Order: sequence, then C-alpha cells, then structure tokens
Amino acid sequence: MDIQTIILAAGKGSRMKSELPKVLHQLAGKPLVQHVIDSCQAMGASHCHLVVGHGADLVKSSISGGRMALSYAQQDQQLGTGHAVKMALAELPDDSPTLILYGDVPLTHQETLTQLVELYWENPKGIALMTCHFDDPTGYGRIVRDATNRVTGIVEHKDASDIQKKITEVNTGILCCNSSQLKDWVSRLNNENAQGEYYLTDIIAMAVEDGQTVETAQPVNLYEIEGINTLRQLADLERVWQRELANQLMDAGVTFRDPNRFDLRGTLSCEQGVVFDINCIIEGRVSVKQGAQIGANVILKNCTIGANSIIKPNSIIEESQIANDCSVGPFARLRPGTVLQSDSHVGNFVEIKKSTLGEGTKAGHLSYIGDSLVGNNVNIGAGTITCNYDGANKHQTIIEDDAFIGSDTQLVAPVTVGKGATIGAGTTVSSNVSADALCISRVKQKQIEGWQRPVKNK
Repeated sequence: MDIQTIILAAGKGSRMKSELPKVLHQLAGKPLVQHVIDSCQAMGASHCHLVVGHGADLVKSSISGGRMALSYAQQDQQLGTGHAVKMALAELPDDSPTLILYGDVPLTHQETLTQLVELYWENPKGIALMTCHFDDPTGYGRIVRDATNRVTGIVEHKDASDIQKKITEVNTGILCCNSSQLKDWVSRLNNENAQGEYYLTDIIAMAVEDGQTVETAQPVNLYEIEGINTLRQLADLERVWQRELANQLMDAGVTFRDPNRFDLRGTLSCEQGVVFDINCIIEGRVSVKQGAQIGANVILKNCTIGANSIIKPNSIIEESQIANDCSVGPFARLRPGTVLQSDSHVGNFVEIKKSTLGEGTKAGHLSYIGDSLVGNNVNIGAGTITCNYDGANKHQTIIEDDAFIGSDTQLVAPVTVGKGATIGAGTTVSSNVSADALCISRVKQKQIEGWQRPVKNK
C-alpha cells in the first residue's frame, strides 16, 4: 500500500530572527524541509502533503518532490500541530499508512522512517510513535505509561505535573498511523490547555481510549530528532552532521587532516586513498578518484578529480573534469566547461573557462584561457590571455600539439596556432600561425639617452 506523508512546514520561526521561512534555512547546502522530503522519497513514500503558511510561495518554489508526488495545504493561522495536520487531511486517501513529520527536523534517516512504518504494520489500527530518552527533557512532551509499561498519553511540558516532569522519555512528534483513524482523532481535538492550541499529541490518549495500542521506536542517533528553532541550533546541528558525513567517508578509506573542518553540501563519491586538507567545501555532485589530494581551502562543485591528481590550496573547480595525474593551483580557478587531460598542469592565478587542455600541457602562471582547445604538450607562458570576446560574441582559440606560447601573449580569437609553433614573448596574435613557425609582433625597441622623469610641482 502507498505510504502517505504529512510534513508540517507552516511556521515562521520567529526565534530564527530572519525573514526567510524557517524550513528554508539550509543545512549541508540544502533547505531543512528538503532533507525531510528526500528521506520520505528514499524510504518509498508515494505522496508528500506539505502544510505551508509563512512564505508559502517561496517554500513551494524552493523545493522538489523528485519522483514523489508533492501537494500543499495552507495553514493561515498557527493554532498548533493538530490544527496543522487537519489542513492536510482532505487530501489523504482512506486507510493509508500516514507518516507525520516536521520540516524543521531535517535529519531523520530513511532507515528510521522505514523502521517506524514496519512497526505500524505490526498493528495497523494503532499508532507507531518515535520517542527518545533525554537526560534533560525540559521543554519536551513526556511519554506517560501505565503500570504495565503501555503508553497511555503524552503531556506537554507546560501542562505537566512535577512528577511528570521527571519522566525522561519524550515525544519526538514523529508518528505513523492509519489515515482514516487520524481523521477521526483530529476531528475530536480541543484546545483546552495552557497554550490554547490543538495538540496533535492528544490523539495518543484517544487511541488508547479507543482500545488501540501505541508502540514506540527510537532513532539510532539523537540528532535524527533534533528540531531547529534558532540559528545557534542550526549551526550546532550543521557541525554534528558534517562530522557524521566525514566519519562515513573515513570509514570508506578517506583521510581528513581535520574532519571538523570540512563541509559537504551535496554528494561526494570518494575512492580509497583520497586526502583532504582543512576547510574544503564540496558542493553539488563531486567524484574524487583514488589517491587524489585536495589541499586546504579548496572548493569543488559538480566536478570530477582523477586518480593521483593534486589540487593545491585555495583553488576553485566548478563543473569541470580533471583527469589522472594532473596538478592544479594554488589559487587556480577552473570555471564550467574546463577539461584537463592526464598529466596536465595549471598553476597559480590561472583561470580557465570552457576549454580543454591536452595531455602534458602546462599553464603555470597568471593566465586566462577561455573558449579554447589546447593540444598535447603545449607550454603556455605567464600572462597569456585568449581574447575570446569581441563585445558581442565568443570565439574559439585553437592551439595545436607541441606549441610554445611565450609570456605576455594575447591570442585574439578566432585564431589557430599550428603544431610545434612558437609565439615570442609579448606578441599579439591576430592571425593564424603555421605549424613549426616562429611568430613575433613587437614594436622596435627605442632608447632615449638623458631622459628626465617628470617631477611633482611644489
């Protein structure tokens, strides 16, 4: 049977001190609520009903359901979790297993959600509830059990007695139950409590009164049920999650000089023997092959780094393909469309865009290469610029195998430098250069004896 999910994401999050809806604040480079949606999809849910309120249009435009159907219910007044769930009930098919989740609780693993659904199937008329134990449960709803250890209800912290406040088992709010029964229980909620809100937690006592059982499960990691209410909490959870991601990579054979100074904001595939220095940022989909070394302060975005390649400190590589045994940096920038073939070298303060460098080619210093096709074993001297833009259109530069480009050369595209050609330093190349030719364009040097420099007026 299809699994339905309801994600509560209507709150403004006033304690975040931000105009951005709380569920759109990012953790690991992704909106909080998108983490929840992705977990639902990964565990096999067929439909996600998102309850939105503050910044609803922005929320809708910022997220994706992927292969999972996504629909929205509007909650204009913030009258509690029970009221929020009520907004989505009309869209639920009858007698379907329904997960209730929270857009500001981002890191609940798909395995944990699967465990909860499996617990539900053991008793599909009851409730499967996610709980956990805290040494300091202040602020959380307490799980109330009878003498036989059966769950009889949940009492919110503000409504709890002194004895109940000593209970360490708390409600996470995450549960799974039958949609038809959920509709019935929610219709019977009232707001006779200290907050004057409709508590979803009250359905636990209703289920017990109706003769149904409430079974509980616990997450493997406490961070899976941590909610975000402040920017401090967001920063703390970011570091917890980044360390968890680093731990997973280390278990697979990746070395970190300091795993606490690493940020993964996408998907990283690493082979064994890869080494990361400090303060690296990974965005999008990145693949790093065996034995590659990533220096300090490097940013990798949607790229592939080949085996045994070295990315030196402070380099930025975006939407590029780096083959095996290459060297990049320090302080290099490879922009989208860059391809480095094996054993090529890009040095400090070199920028490359939409260009291919062939095998064994070197661009060591202070150069810009754009919209270019560079062959094998080419040497590009310091200060070389491909002048690819005429103010309206981009043009291509072609440099064939074994060419030597002297320092301070300007290649005015469209232009081709033939195989084995040599371009003298300080040359502006505006026409094609034949194979094996020497090309020089310099103003004849003049020397004026006794030249007096201008001096400042007193």
